[in-house]
Amino acid sequence: MSDVKPLIEIRQLERTYAIGAEKVRALRGVDLTVHSNEYVAVMGHSGSGKSTLMNVLGCLDRADRGTYYLNGINTTRMSEGQLAHIRNRQIGFVFQSFELMGRLSALKNVELPLIYSNIPFWKRRRMAKDALVRVGLGGRIGHKPNQLSGGEKQRVAVARALVNQPSLLLADEPTGNLDTTTSDGIMQLFEQLYEEGQTIIMVTHEADIAARARRVVRMRDGQIVSDEGPTRQTPQQTEGVGR
Repeated sequence: MSDVKPLIEIRQLERTYAIGAEKVRALRGVDLTVHSNEYVAVMGHSGSGKSTLMNVLGCLDRADRGTYYLNGINTTRMSEGQLAHIRNRQIGFVFQSFELMGRLSALKNVELPLIYSNIPFWKRRRMAKDALVRVGLGGRIGHKPNQLSGGEKQRVAVARALVNQPSLLLADEPTGNLDTTTSDGIMQLFEQLYEEGQTIIMVTHEADIAARARRVVRMRDGQIVSDEGPTRQTPQQTEGVGR
C-alpha cells in the first residue's frame, strides 16, 4: 500500500482563534492520513479540536500553519473561490440539524448543490432522483421536510451530500437529533455507503456510534491522542476475510 496516494494527508496542522483578548489553540500540530474508502470516527470532548479539524477537512476553515492535501491537491494556500470549488466537487456534508430548505421538496433540496455547476436541468433532476433512491427515499421525492420524519430528513441530507459523487463524506454528529432506532437506520446507511466504496469521516461524541466506524481517532486539547483500528483496509482488500 505504500505506493497508494492518500485521499487526505495533514501535517503539523495548527489553528488558533482569538476570543476577545484570549487566544485558543484549537489544533496543535495535528498529523492525519486517510486513504480512500476508509470509515473514520473522530471523537473528543467539547473543546478537543474535533469540530475545528472537521471544518479544515471540509475546506470551511483554513489552518494557520501546516499543510492539508486532499486528493493530492494542496489546499493550504487556496483562495476562497478555489476552496468553494473543492467543497462543491469533492466534499459532501451531513449536519446534525439536517440544514434542509423547508419550502423545497426532498428532490429540490438534493438538487441544490448542482444548481451552479452548469449541469443541464434534466441531468440535475436525474442525479437528485438517483441519490434519493440510493438512500431509500425513492417514494418521498415530492415531500417537503415538514412531511418527513427525522430519519427521513437525515436521509435527504445524506442524498444531498452524495449527489455530486464526492471523494469525501463528512458527517458532523449525524445522529445527534435522532432517537436510538432512527440512529441505527442512519448508521446502517453509512455502513452501506462504506461497503460501496465511499470514504466517510464522522465526528461524534457517542462511543456506540463511533464503534460502528472502522477506525476511531480521539482528540484532546487540539491533538490526536489515539488512533485505533485498521488505517488502510477497505472492503475490497478484506474481501473473503472474516470480519
